[in-house]
This record gives sequence, structure tokens and C-alpha cells, in this order.
Amino acid sequence: MTADPAGTLATTDLIVGGMTCAACVSRVEKRLAKLAGVSATVNLATGRARVSHPDCISPKDLVAAVERAGYTAELPPPPEPVEDVRGPAEDVRRPADPDTTAAGRARKEERDRLLITALLSVPVIALSMVPALQFRNWQWLCFMLASPVAVWGAWPFHRRALRGLRHSAATMDTLVSLGVAASFAWSTYALFLGGAGDPGMRMPFTLLPSAGGEVAHVYLEAAVAVPLFVLTGRFLEARAKRGTGEALRSLAELAAKEVTVRENKKERRIPIAQLRVGQEFIVRPGERVATDGAVMSGSSALDLSLVTGESEPVEAGPGTAVIGAAVNVGGLLRVRATAIGADTQLARITRLVTEAQAGKARAQRLADTVAGFFVPVVLTLAVTVLGFWLGAGADPQAAVTACVAILVVACPCALGLATPTALLAATGRGAQLGVLVSGPRALETLRHVDTIVLDKTGTLTTGHMTVTKVTPVPGGLGHDTVVRLAGAVELGSEHPLGRAIATYAQRARPGRPLPEVTRFHATAGFGVTGVVEGHRVEIGTPGSDLPAPLARALADAEAAVRTPVLVRIDGADAGIVAVGDILRPGSYRAVERLRRLGVEPVLATGDRDATALAVAAELGITDVHARCTPEGKDRLVRRLRDEGRRVAVIGDGVNDAAALAGADLGIAMGSGTDVAIGAADVTLVRGDIEAVADAVRLARRTLGTIRANLVWAFGYNAVTVPLAAVGLLNPMVAAAAMSVSSLLVVGNSLRLRAWQPAPSRTSRTPRTSRKGSER
Repeated sequence: MTADPAGTLATTDLIVGGMTCAACVSRVEKRLAKLAGVSATVNLATGRARVSHPDCISPKDLVAAVERAGYTAELPPPPEPVEDVRGPAEDVRRPADPDTTAAGRARKEERDRLLITALLSVPVIALSMVPALQFRNWQWLCFMLASPVAVWGAWPFHRRALRGLRHSAATMDTLVSLGVAASFAWSTYALFLGGAGDPGMRMPFTLLPSAGGEVAHVYLEAAVAVPLFVLTGRFLEARAKRGTGEALRSLAELAAKEVTVRENKKERRIPIAQLRVGQEFIVRPGERVATDGAVMSGSSALDLSLVTGESEPVEAGPGTAVIGAAVNVGGLLRVRATAIGADTQLARITRLVTEAQAGKARAQRLADTVAGFFVPVVLTLAVTVLGFWLGAGADPQAAVTACVAILVVACPCALGLATPTALLAATGRGAQLGVLVSGPRALETLRHVDTIVLDKTGTLTTGHMTVTKVTPVPGGLGHDTVVRLAGAVELGSEHPLGRAIATYAQRARPGRPLPEVTRFHATAGFGVTGVVEGHRVEIGTPGSDLPAPLARALADAEAAVRTPVLVRIDGADAGIVAVGDILRPGSYRAVERLRRLGVEPVLATGDRDATALAVAAELGITDVHARCTPEGKDRLVRRLRDEGRRVAVIGDGVNDAAALAGADLGIAMGSGTDVAIGAADVTLVRGDIEAVADAVRLARRTLGTIRANLVWAFGYNAVTVPLAAVGLLNPMVAAAAMSVSSLLVVGNSLRLRAWQPAPSRTSRTPRTSRKGSER
């Protein structure tokens, strides 16, 4: 249970059992809403309810309310504690055997019931459909085989229907139970009192129901086909729904169970639950990084594809931040833990995906409202049709057939599954691609976005200062010497430009330390000086009197909006180092793809005009707003919304939080601050700006899938119920059609699991960009 920041509301998740259709969802939500100040969202596909309630209402009160509605409810189990042992790895607690869990036992019971029902039902259906197989007293054999199916095989439907009756509720199980009972009761009457029990009786089979004749027909095939098809449909549906949540389960399985820690120069294996922030642990080649941390020593490449969707391994070395569950594909790493448990990025991703799957689209809320009235209307219609046929003088057999067909064919299951299954599949697929969506509202908004406001630093660019070019004086000390001496001096600097030069020099000398510096001195507004290898090295802002090659390098750097840094050695100009913030790989492709999707990019940055205009020109963005304060970005977003645009904002810093929250849709870079991520509706985990276009396309595909599901769910009932009412639908065919309708909805949603982003197509490669920084 989580509390509202204001302390007045709390949010509790419940596991609800016994729901089978959208009518059940509507009933549980209404029952919870009867409690003062309580609102609930129930998800049929996941079987969970997210309840917002005052602090004065306890979770026990919520469970009792659900049980009064005729369903079971319980709080999700807390994470299983791990024993605080210091023994070997084999002492660590293993996951429970799936076949021994309550859910595993329930699935096994369903499978066994379906198997026995099928073995008893198939002979009945075959004898009823193929007159040539009908031998003397065949109908009595069918009666003996159908009896256990109608009672035991259909018992789950009868039990839930009776439970609903006790609570004055009617659901899909009510319709199935009544359909089976009516078919079996009529067949029993026909056999014992209607003349159908004659040893030599023969019964032709037609797809359309028939009536008339001196002998009443038996409908034992309908009495067994209804539970057989519905049980089969629900079994396959349950497997499919488990498939839609496969991505979420995969995320959960990525978490490491054990970790090798290093203490006092000794290594030992401990359960992951015993790891603490600040402890150092070892990651060997082929192992997963146990938790979020920072590399202390070693270098390697990390495979992040299962966590953030990165397609290529990422290099990691001393000082590099690493994500838990990444796979080490290279060398040995020693990592210091910076976050554990619920504070890790993997836990945050899992939490965001879980919360997203609890929501509902607007269309689904309408469908659930309709489903709340659906079953009572169907029951009323079935009774009305039965009375109309009998009142019109029709054969009782035809009247019963039409009534049973209506009860069996009507199906609110598809209505309840239209959105949840699509949302499960889409959010899971998005997580695999590094796109986390907060819920259906974000998907709906993302689909309609026509303007996107882009931050520059950290969004379109890497946000890190990098050496882009080194120009030494011809005939001087040379490139390597200038870099080595400048890097040694800047190693003691805290300025971003100095750190960039020091990092560049260290990478140029892998495995070899930079020389020591003496008499180091930093002058604010100018630069740094020091003595390295007997040379006096000065690094600072270049003046106007430079040798021609360095003057040209200075002009090139300023034209590209890079920051030029002058290196002087022993009083002579030795070289120009250009430092800047480079564009993220794929920034140009991302802007181009957004424009093809009909989304206009707008650049809003706090940098100076020259920097903003240079980046915008590089990316082909025409609407540019430079020197934007956080308040200015917020005002820009509001102005665009006032003009009638659907605005999304992409940012990564604290200064973007207000604009992210004020936009129709906020999109945060996963590499950004927690404040920005918290204010956003969509998070790009892998920090790839190209993922924005993928998110838009995924949202449009998902909403299209949901619409198709709902059209089918409504259209199916609009067509089949009238056919059943006029006597043109056989009850057995109706049972098959009802099961297929739900399977089609789930199957259509499952296609989202295989959705692939469009391949990148770019017409040119962008030049290196840069950020000017005064020194």
C-alpha cells in the first residue's frame, strides 16, 4: 500500500479471483465505489484491482467489499525474505516449483477437467452430427456420457452462477450455466417423455436448428459442446494472456539471485538480498551485473539489450555507471553498488510497466460500462424470445433452441479483454525496446501528438563535453605531446572543459598513467598552469595574436560553436583544443522520422543563440527558442497548447520538469534526472532519441489494435444475437462462435508482441555539433 503525498489517500493493489468477463469487472468496480471516497480500476487480463481510498479505509475493508460482490480478493504477497546465511551458493533459497503453487494447481485442475470433458464429449458430438454412426439406443449412450459433462464438466460455471445469484449478480457464467442446463433439461424431457428414447430413433444433423415432427429432438451435443468449447477457449485464452505478460516476467527474471562480494581482499558468494550500498562486488565474463553501480576497476563491454533495448554492447571502464541485469560480455569488473532492491533501474522499469498495465483506455471504460448491463439485457431478451415463440404457436422445441442459442452466443468476454490484452502486449514490447509508457492515457495522447518540444543538452546532444579536434602548431612538439602535457595539467581541474581534456588524454594512453604535475594553479576566468616533465604548461582562453594555423583552427571551432582552448608550452603557442557537446547518434534520424509522422519539432534550450541555431540548422529544425529559462519553456508549452496543438516535451534535467508536467505528454530521457523522469508520462530507458518515433508508432498501432478489438467485440454480438433470436443459429455453433470471439481478440493483441520499429532511413549523416562554454 502506498500513501498519497498529501497523506489523505492511499493506493492498494488487490488480486481478485473469480472474474470471467467484463460484467465481473464492472461489478467489482461498482462494489468498491460504494465505499466512501474509494475509486477502483480493475483489469480482467491481469486479475488485479488498483484501489484509491482514504487512509481510514483499510485493505481488509477493501477485501471484504470484493467478497461481498461474490469474488475472492487478497493482497499481493510480499517479496519472499531470504535467510541471512553466509554459506555457499547452494544454500540460497530457490524459486518454488510452479506445479506446487496455487496458480499451478489451478491450471492443472483446469487442464484435467478439459481433458476429461473432451474425452466424454467427442463421442456425443460425433454420434449427433453423423447419422450413419447412430446405432440402436445410441441416444442413451450419449445421455450417459453427457450427464457428467453437464454436471461436473460445467460445474465451474454452475458454481460461479449460483454465487452470483446469491449476490443478485449475473455474469457470463450465468449465461453458460443456463445454456447447458436448458439444453440438458430439454434433452432429458425428450428422452423420457417426448418419444426420443425409442431404441430405433434417428436424428439428422443440420447447422441450422430444425423443429417439427412427431418426436422431440435431443440437444445433448449442445449440452456437451457448450462447456467443451468454453473450457477450451478459456484454457487457450489463459495461455495467451500469460504470453502477453511474458516481457514483464522476463524483466523479473533478469534480477540476479546471488553476487560475489569483495571484502578485505577476499571474495565470497552471498544472496543478493544481503548486498548493501557501497559494497564492492565482482562481475566475471558471462555474468549479470548484480545491481546498479559504478565500475571501480577493469574494463569490458556490457550487453543491455534485455534491459534498455540497446542493440550494441556498451563499453564500461573505471567511473562508468552500470545497470543491474546487464550481461558482462568482456573482461573482469569490480563494481561498487550504488542502488539496491526497489531503488534500481530494473526495479523502476518493472514498476512502471506494472503500473501501466493497470490502467484503461477511454474506449475500454465505455465497454465495461456496457458490459455491466449486458448480461441482464441478454437474460431478458432470451426470456422474451422464448415467450414470443411459444405465444406465436411455434413448436416448443424451436422456442427452446432459440432461447438456448441466445444464452450461449452472447459474450461480454471479448469486451473485457479488448484493451487489457493489447495494453499488456504493448507495454511489454515497449519495455523490450527501451520505451516505458505510464499507461493508456499516455498512449492515447502520444498517438495524437502533433508538436514536440526538444531540449538540446542531454536530449539531442550527449550532455557531456568531449574533445572534438586537436590542432598542434606545425613543426612543434606534435599532437601526442600536446595532448599528454595538457591532459596531465587538466587532471587536477574540476571544470567540465578540463575534465574533457583529461579524459581524452587518458584514453589516448590506455594502460599508462599521465605524468605528474607540479606547481599546479587554477585562475578563475582564465585557465590552469603547471609544470609537467620540466615544461611549463598554460591552458586557457586563446587571444587574438595566434599563428596562422591556430587562428584558422580557432575560427573553425567558433563557426561550429565549439569552445576553443589554447595550450601554451614554455611560453609558446603549442596548439588549439576544440571541446564541445556532440550530437547523440541518431538525433538527425529521429527528427526526420518525427517529421514524416506529422510531428513538428521545436527546439527550446537555455544555451545562447549561436549554439541553438547551429544545432537547429544541423537537424533541420526551423522553430528555435534560445536562452529559455525553465519558466520560459513552460510558457512556450502553454502558448503552443493555447494555439490548439497537442504538445509533447522531451527533456532530461530538473530545468525541464515544469515543461514536462505542463505538456499534454512528457517524455524523459532515461539517462536524465529522477525529477524529470517522475514528471514524464513516457521514459526512454536506453537514452536513444530515435526511440521517440518508435513510441509514437507503437502508440498508434496499439490504439488501432484496441479499436479493432472493440469493433469485433461489439460487432460479434450485434450480428449473432439477432441470428439466434430468429432461430438461425444452432446452440453448438453458437458455443464455438462465442469461444472463438475471445480468442480472436486475444490473438489480435498478441501480434503486438512481435511489433518491430521501422528501419532507420537517413538521407545524410549529421556533422559533429557542440556546445560553447565560457571559461
